[in-house]
Amino acid sequence: MRCDVNLSLRPHGTEKFGTRSETKNVNSLRSVERAARFEVQRHAAVLSGGGTIVQETRHFHEEDGSTTSGRVKEEAEDYRYFPEPDLVPVAPARDWVEELRGRLPELPRVRRNRLREEWGISEHEMQSVLNAGAVDAIVATIDAGATQAAARKWWMGELARRANEQGVDLVTLPITPVQVARVAELVADGSLNDKLARQAIEGVLAGEGEPDAVVESRGLKIVSDDGALGKAVDDAIADNPGVADKIRGGKVAAAGALVGAVMKATRGQADAGRARELILERLAPAE
Repeated sequence: MRCDVNLSLRPHGTEKFGTRSETKNVNSLRSVERAARFEVQRHAAVLSGGGTIVQETRHFHEEDGSTTSGRVKEEAEDYRYFPEPDLVPVAPARDWVEELRGRLPELPRVRRNRLREEWGISEHEMQSVLNAGAVDAIVATIDAGATQAAARKWWMGELARRANEQGVDLVTLPITPVQVARVAELVADGSLNDKLARQAIEGVLAGEGEPDAVVESRGLKIVSDDGALGKAVDDAIADNPGVADKIRGGKVAAAGALVGAVMKATRGQADAGRARELILERLAPAE
């Protein structure tokens, strides 16, 4: 650190600044404090005694915290403030200035604050997005059709995890915002659940093609038709008679165990909501 301590005193209630001194080349925050304290006391003593402060540069002494006179500076020219003859005054037209202002991009801080408000997230959450370098990727994913919540979820969740595991920057992963938006869309329309969506992302990152192609080749789509799903439900009921009896007896919460069995049998591809409906339909108490 290297700085100058410029200081002046004036009587309380007056508007005009007093004559300043400039203590040169102070090299730490502690020394700044010591130099300022010494100069305050020196100025006060001179002024209280009826003396006059001389405009000058002063040297600071680390050993005792004092300052001594260096060079007197009486005029502005002593600071080398004088017109440069080769630099003429420039007065651009106001309409041109405003035209240029209108071409400027949104300032980073303004953009961050706008996005944070639009996304409805906290300062801490926004800082996490910034630290991950994910702002532009999330914005592009939203522009591609994803909700802001879904875009943040996949970039800051699954994709951030994979980037961290590989020790690479998030945005260098071989997946585009358009592809992430498509995965989010497949989840939103019920074609995939989160577990299957993570497998779809895995396939895209592995170079297996677009999300739809990965879903097709890996057979990832959720099983929701009553034919295939009904068989899985029937098998789960047959394999868990005790649980089935509880449900017949009115303990509907026990249906979760059968839903879990259906999910396991279908490798997580069953529509859990529809599976539960079918279970309750089959095990409804007889009237």
